Amino acid sequence: MFSYLENPTQRYWIIALLIIWAVLLFGGFILGSSGSGHRMPTWTRMASSATLVLAGFSWFLISRNYGVTQYGLLIAIGMTFGFLGDLFLAGVLPGGRSEIGGIAAFAVGHIFYIIAIWRFGSAHGLDTTGARWGSLIAWWLIAIIAWYFVVYSGADGPSLQWVVLPYALLLASTAGLGTGLALQEPMFILLAVGAALFLLSDLILGGMWFADLDFPLIDDVVWLTYGPGQMLIVYSIGTAIKFVLG
Repeated sequence: MFSYLENPTQRYWIIALLIIWAVLLFGGFILGSSGSGHRMPTWTRMASSATLVLAGFSWFLISRNYGVTQYGLLIAIGMTFGFLGDLFLAGVLPGGRSEIGGIAAFAVGHIFYIIAIWRFGSAHGLDTTGARWGSLIAWWLIAIIAWYFVVYSGADGPSLQWVVLPYALLLASTAGLGTGLALQEPMFILLAVGAALFLLSDLILGGMWFADLDFPLIDDVVWLTYGPGQMLIVYSIGTAIKFVLG
């Protein structure tokens, strides 16, 4: 795993962070109690997200040796805003839980993701018009349809569910650009999957908030899609390095 990294210390560190993240996320689900409506304790969820921030900046430091510094930095910053969004939604920041604060933080994070993917594709010839814009349009349509059925149609009346639509389109843009890269270079398929999982997670979350969507362990399902989605996006920095190395 990550054998293309020349420095074994860097390789072992990146693998260790991946293992720690997995233990925190999946271990929290397996060993947690469902007494509070979800199995994962808040601290394991927040710690798993913080681990990805550390992984993101670790990848950024590594990326400086391989010519993908900008991509690494933008992805790491995007993950940092994702972590901030997690803190808002967990209610551990001053002022308590804030859905709007969480949405805003995630949105800023995805702007960094979008810039990272767009610039990387343009800089390395992965910017074919058909693949890029075709994927974007397809994912925008998917997001609109999913938003309508999951969030809008289940709402009792006019409310903040309209806030979710532009947000969903923003997340769909990340998925679309990731898919555009994957169509031109299959090694980026995990990036596309990660962005799609993030979109799925937040559509479920929007359904919970604005349309009374509910099913057993729904909070855990949100995290079991969101967490792996973020991990795949962060570790796409390694994919970018591997691509540049050829």
